[in-house]
Amino acid sequence: MKKIFLALIIISSCLKAVADEGMWLPFLLQQLNEKDMKKNGCKLSAKDIYDVNNTSLKDAIVQFGGGCTAEIISDKGLILTNHHCGFSAIAAHSSVDKDYLTNGFWAMNGSEELTNPGLTAMIIVRIEDITNQINAGATAALNEKDLDALQQKNIKQITSDVVKGTKYEAFARPFFYGNQFILFVTQTFKDVRLVGAPPSFIGKFGGDTDNWMWPRHTGDFSIFRIYADKNNEPAEFAKDNVPYKPKKSLTISMKGVNEGDFTMVYGFPGRTQEYLFSDAVDITMNESDPTKVKLREKRLGIMNQFMKTNDTTRIAYASNYASVANYWKKWMGEMQGLKKFDAVNKKIEFEKKFLELLSSDPTEKEKFNKVFSDFHSLYANYRIYQKQMDYYSECLLGVNALAAARSGEKFIASLKGKRDEEKQKEFTKTLESNERFFKTYNKAMDKTICKAMLEMYAQNVDKKLRVPALDSLLDINQNKYDVIADKIYSECIFINKDKYLNALKSSSVADLESDMVYKLWKSIATYYNASVIPQYNAIDAQLNTLYKQYVDKLTKVYKDKTFYPDANSTLRITYGKVKGYKPRDGVAYTYFTTLDGMMEKENPNDDEFIVFPKMKDLYNKKDYGKYADKDGTLHMSFVATNHTTGGNSGSPVLNAYGQLIGTNYDRVWEGTMSDIMYNPNICRNITLDVRYTLFVIDKYAGAGYLLNEMKIVQ
Repeated sequence: MKKIFLALIIISSCLKAVADEGMWLPFLLQQLNEKDMKKNGCKLSAKDIYDVNNTSLKDAIVQFGGGCTAEIISDKGLILTNHHCGFSAIAAHSSVDKDYLTNGFWAMNGSEELTNPGLTAMIIVRIEDITNQINAGATAALNEKDLDALQQKNIKQITSDVVKGTKYEAFARPFFYGNQFILFVTQTFKDVRLVGAPPSFIGKFGGDTDNWMWPRHTGDFSIFRIYADKNNEPAEFAKDNVPYKPKKSLTISMKGVNEGDFTMVYGFPGRTQEYLFSDAVDITMNESDPTKVKLREKRLGIMNQFMKTNDTTRIAYASNYASVANYWKKWMGEMQGLKKFDAVNKKIEFEKKFLELLSSDPTEKEKFNKVFSDFHSLYANYRIYQKQMDYYSECLLGVNALAAARSGEKFIASLKGKRDEEKQKEFTKTLESNERFFKTYNKAMDKTICKAMLEMYAQNVDKKLRVPALDSLLDINQNKYDVIADKIYSECIFINKDKYLNALKSSSVADLESDMVYKLWKSIATYYNASVIPQYNAIDAQLNTLYKQYVDKLTKVYKDKTFYPDANSTLRITYGKVKGYKPRDGVAYTYFTTLDGMMEKENPNDDEFIVFPKMKDLYNKKDYGKYADKDGTLHMSFVATNHTTGGNSGSPVLNAYGQLIGTNYDRVWEGTMSDIMYNPNICRNITLDVRYTLFVIDKYAGAGYLLNEMKIVQ
């Protein structure tokens, strides 16, 4: 009995809830979090944050482009997000003559705002627990496959019924590995226009060197506007669309922050895995992350080498480079943080204590001994397939010729069953798209990457686990990677401009299907679709069944703990406090940075740390206007203990009164393992101080007219 009691004390301390940790569903705040939020300084009620029947903060929160968050900051549909979230849109409008990436862009009136085909802004209408409806008709006799089929059928019916007769959309997501299902009713706007973006020396200051790091001096923001039809409803782009009139826009506070202040982040976090079994953490930390880092590092080195050669290549590949580099550095920080935090051993200890707590119930103890044994067995096989999947996504698809052939396969498949005139339209559309692509395509760079990826594949993937056709290609050419790359890039239709465009002009599917690289890709796809992906998915499904039991039991054993679901790109609230941190012995970071730090980092010989003359002039004159802090400096960023992840980029950071104090744009490198294991001592989100955003808009860009739309308070 004493042993069990001691185990309970130890494991409860591991599970102890802290205000900083957790990504909470806003419609459950009143039930789960309101008291704790107020205890930590929040001055709002749960209904102020989320309310179905009345206007609340949720009405100002936007999922931007399907992968980031933005916030509505005016009654004319103006939205604020990160520069890196708007980066692809900014890059798409950029050219050597109009280099908006380098020099920035500012529309000085509505007619100058730029359209962005395909860019969307989604707002949540309401959220509802539909677990009982999803499980209607389920019985204990159903196996997991049949239960899943029933649930999918019910989801389809429920999401269809709930939007019938409306202009809304709906989707349902599983939570806690399928123990709970939540419905989201949404409204998606399809006319989103670029209003403003700072030059890269502000929006990307520090580049890859400072990415995921603290202290930070990046002005990571961009501004867009949502447009609607004359009835204020979502509509495709049209010249007579008008700025959207939102139910709610955020009030902006100029007060700034102090250490210990309450903060909350409202947004759409992408993916976390807080309840992973120890074996899974081990695979991530010691195998998967190192593999992906190594492969991306090689690609980035080659891309950087070629991007420095001319501006056309730099602009054309800027967005792709930033995308590849982002998670390369994140994975490095994650695996180092997991090692430093001794994450695997902590998980193992937790699992041991959990089983000890079940000792008083032999049936349950035996059941979960079996569950844990099954975890070990499944993950032993999972390791093999995870490595193959990593080399598929990060190595093989890192070869642009193979990625292009893959796109070609999808294009050819899209033609099946279509009439001749429909096929011709598809060929014409693809022809136009590829003519644009080839204007900036750097074949030499791709070829160099191909050679490097082939070499890494051959050296790191066991021969028995390689794609047979690719292994034969390596054998026939005696692993002469340059020879293979020459062959691929001389013969592949999809990355040879004249050959591809001629095939499209002649509407010749036969030419595409007979291409050597197309056949190689088909062999790769066939191998993975037969020998890797089904097995990988089957193991994943079995693991999900185990996690469903495990997490359900956790919530029952630890009744005093409030559990939060993993992030899955749905609307969440996280809250914490402004706070510095100590990343290692002898080092302590303050909670904020200033423009002084930007000038200290300035280096005219390093593209990542250039500062334009106008900013230097403003700094030298200390011309900060009303945006300066009470200490006279211009604050740029601050850190807090809010639990965030990818997808939270662009999220509003709000004070205790729900006023906008900044825009979330990153996490500190030492704490990126928070997707798997949160450590309140070093996990920090990085926020762009809204006063610096307004300073750039007004003082630097001269677009102060935009501030007239905003509700700004001291």
